[in-house]
Amino acid sequence: MLGIKRLGLLAALVLVGLAPAAAVQAAAQPSTQDSQYLQAVHQSNLFEIRAGELAREQGQNQEVKRLGEMFKTDHTQLDQSVQQTASQLGVQLPNEPTADQRQILDRLENARGEEFDRQWVTAQLAAHIQAIQATQTEISQGQEQSVIQLAQTALPVLQAHYDELVNLARQLGIPVPEATATPSPTGTTTPAPGGTTESPTPGGTPESPGGTTETPAPGTS
Repeated sequence: MLGIKRLGLLAALVLVGLAPAAAVQAAAQPSTQDSQYLQAVHQSNLFEIRAGELAREQGQNQEVKRLGEMFKTDHTQLDQSVQQTASQLGVQLPNEPTADQRQILDRLENARGEEFDRQWVTAQLAAHIQAIQATQTEISQGQEQSVIQLAQTALPVLQAHYDELVNLARQLGIPVPEATATPSPTGTTTPAPGGTTESPTPGGTPESPGGTTETPAPGTS
């Protein structure tokens, strides 16, 4: 009987020891904002990688081809960090772009020559506007430091892409959305393309780069 009592005491001690660990694990779950940002930016990267391939294959303008190659390389590198961070946090990532992004890719696959170039630049302007807005939202509203750091790393890359697209759009006579300045998390003023304060899912439809004044967490379609 004494042995049974000792075993019971040991079992109780083990359970007590496991309880704090379980609590820590539960507390480590990322917020909805962090999880949705990882999912959205992953889909944006998948979209950009495929769009970059199409630009290289079907673009007529040499700058379109060059930017497509650069975007594919940069977003492939960014997505490696996204996948690593998501794996560490236990966030499941989608395996394909959103429905809107797939529709854009379908249109691009059927376009050729100058028409392809114009559609590609227009779509990329909208996609990068939305990606920048969603990334700024993560920086200011995210809770998981590893996701915030990922967004801080992505932001200058996205902004550099957008600046390149603006220059090319002006050369091709493609309308460029007006950029407005929005406060950054550090208190300074950061140029935010798009002219709205909404943060939609990166890579949405090119027909709707703007939106309402709400700032929802970036989600998936």
